[in-house]
Amino acid sequence: MVEAGVFFHEGITVNKIQKLDNGKLLVTRSDGETDEFDTVLVAVGRDPDTKSLNLESLNVLLKNGKVVCCNEQSSVDYIYAIGDVLADGPELTPVAILAGKLLARRLFGGSRENMDYSKVPTTVFTPLELGTVGLTEDQAIAKYGEDAIDCVMSAFTPLERTLSEEIHKSQCLAKVVFNRKTQEVLGLHIAAPNAGEIIQGFAVALRKGLKRDDLLYTVGIHPTIAEEFTVMTVLKSSGEATAKHGC
Repeated sequence: MVEAGVFFHEGITVNKIQKLDNGKLLVTRSDGETDEFDTVLVAVGRDPDTKSLNLESLNVLLKNGKVVCCNEQSSVDYIYAIGDVLADGPELTPVAILAGKLLARRLFGGSRENMDYSKVPTTVFTPLELGTVGLTEDQAIAKYGEDAIDCVMSAFTPLERTLSEEIHKSQCLAKVVFNRKTQEVLGLHIAAPNAGEIIQGFAVALRKGLKRDDLLYTVGIHPTIAEEFTVMTVLKSSGEATAKHGC
């Protein structure tokens, strides 16, 4: 984002915004400095609007208003919650949609299938996108122990980006977290153009029990970015450099 021209002021907040006679906005920062802008966008996030439901006496709400649930059911038999209002749930619209469908099928259709929150793919749509699905390395270590976890990693430049000096500087990263003993892939992560499109397909494979060999024996489409997941061989535990040379 910095390379794209975005300037970051880190470790400060906005103390005051004043409209000047010339129509511009004077922003005073917490470090005492000021800047003038044509437009100010304030992204304040969202809070659950649950206070008016009178649930405090039932002990199902956290202080932030979110509902504590297990499989969308609170500690009160007849109170359920889905989506962003869930405590510890990902705030993603498609998650709420699928969780709601599965809950309805359990309540009214005799189903026993629960929502799996552990393999939800997601993307941060910054100029160099970040796509991720499954466990991070730290989460995998916490769950299975450090001795059971390893990763294959790659730092690379997509072939199309080598044609432009301006965007060549943005190196891409890919990482596969897997269980050493079972070879089960636990998480896939990539920072690259079109990461969202890439990780969506691999999320299906992860749900179906993807193994590390499945990636190695899959023929990659050359020269795509997604191909990188099929050719990575450098183990993090080896200490070798992850930078890739050539296409």
